[in-house]
Amino acid sequence: MLLAITRVIDAINGAIGRWVSWLLLAAVIISAGNAVIRKMFDISSNAWLELQWYLFGTVFMLAAAYTLLNNEHIRIDILASSWSKRTRDWIDLILHIIFLVPFTFLMTWLAWPWFLNSFKIGEISSSAGGLIVWPAKAAVFFGFLLLSAQAISEIIKRAAILSGHLEDKADVKDAAEVTGH
Repeated sequence: MLLAITRVIDAINGAIGRWVSWLLLAAVIISAGNAVIRKMFDISSNAWLELQWYLFGTVFMLAAAYTLLNNEHIRIDILASSWSKRTRDWIDLILHIIFLVPFTFLMTWLAWPWFLNSFKIGEISSSAGGLIVWPAKAAVFFGFLLLSAQAISEIIKRAAILSGHLEDKADVKDAAEVTGH
């Protein structure tokens, strides 16, 4: 049952991660368009700059869980590469439990009232022509919520791998790369 839950969490974060990557294209188009209009017509708006920031921030926050899902987060490879796969799995399991889960749960818990208050009061940026703020704060809340769920998924999968209840896809991928298949 727990592995079925991980499949659902992984599917959700995979879909969201792939979807938000398109927001980068939108941010680049907005940035380029804003620069061209500013240079050609000497017209600009803080709203366009803030929209770029919102889009980049949304990608960063909502893709964090996708990054963890794909094991692409930053590591100290100098140390990790010298350890066995089983040792790395144990270290991931322990550190996810001790550090990642408490941190993401705390940030989710703190981000909820921060976002909710902003939404309730209709908070607007203090910049002239600025945008409403609550969507950016919502991205922080939902980003940490998704990362919390992915952390739980990774703990369950790592425990299943260590106990022999799940084949490690990384080992299969590594073996295919070595043999060329």
